[in-house]
This record gives sequence, structure tokens and C-alpha cells, in this order.
Amino acid sequence: MALKNLQIFYPQKFDLIAISVDPGFPFFDKDFLSSLCENLQIPLFIEDSHIKEIVFDIRKEKNPCSLCANLRRGILNSIAIREHCSKIALGHNLDDVIETFFLNLIYNGNISTFAPVSYMDRSQITLIRPLIYTEEKIIKSFIKRNQISVMNKCCPMDGNSKREDIKQLIEGFRKENPHIKANLLGAIQRGNLKGWKI
Repeated sequence: MALKNLQIFYPQKFDLIAISVDPGFPFFDKDFLSSLCENLQIPLFIEDSHIKEIVFDIRKEKNPCSLCANLRRGILNSIAIREHCSKIALGHNLDDVIETFFLNLIYNGNISTFAPVSYMDRSQITLIRPLIYTEEKIIKSFIKRNQISVMNKCCPMDGNSKREDIKQLIEGFRKENPHIKANLLGAIQRGNLKGWKI
């Protein structure tokens, strides 16, 4: 919706399509997405997948989020290439950046997170994250204030994952220090992490 509105006044013209990956969960609402994109006059491509079967039934992952995300990204990239896209816009927000930073630090032993813009050499596609400097609560407030309908969550791990644990940890820090998110973002920027040069 934001990119569709941006098309109206942005000086550089761009075409816009929507791509969604159906992971095979029972509550994935294709009709909702179809109706939304039809109202916005954006072509929609929904790709069916076996992600649920691979991650939950075959591999029986205890912490499935990373594998699920990698599989979804691979499919998303393939469709973007097929449809001759030069950029993929993802909906990550500021909270996602900080949570991923903590997840990588604590569980992977590295200091990293995703960047606002990154170029994928193999596919020659640029990833952009237009909402990366926006807090999740601001996005939720905008949606509520403008009475925008959103698709129901369909992931069985929603609210019960390592990311949710990290979200609660950061919220605990925020109660002690209300500037925690700004401080962490500043540390990421000053730390010269890949793609985060000031």
C-alpha cells in the first residue's frame, strides 16, 4: 500500500507487483491477498510451496523460523527473477533489525543484522527495506488509525519462538531505558556492520 502511494509522486517511475509464498499452513488467506491487491490494482503472484511439510512434518524442526525464512526467501527470489524484477521490497521494521541483531549475537555467535539495502550477486536483485527505520508500534498504530484490514497470522510458531523471547528481553530493557532501541540502532550504524555505513 505504501509503495503504491509512493508511485504517485516519486520522481523515478517504477512498476509494482506483489509476490506471496503460501507455506502450506491452513490459515493462509489467499482470498484476502487477492482482494487487497485487486483493490490496489497491483498484480499478485502467489506461489504454493511445501514449506510446512518440509519444516514441520519431515524435519520436525524445534526452532523452525530460520529454515522457513530461508525457504521462503529462495522461492521469493525465484519468482522475482521469473517476473524480471530488479528489486524486492521487504517489510522488515526497526524492531526486526534489533531482534535479528540479538538473535545472531546470542544464538549464532556473530555480530550482524540485515541492512536497509543489499545487493544479491547471484540473482542480480537488490533487496530494499523501506520500513526499516520505523518502529513496529508506529506501523500498528497507523493500521489501526486508518482501519486497514490485515491478514490473520497463519504461522503455528507465532508468539512462541526465539524471536518472541528476544522481543520480551528488549521490552524488559526498554522499561529500564526508554532509549534502548535508538541506542542499539546507533551501535549498529557506528559498528560498521555490512550495509550500515552512516
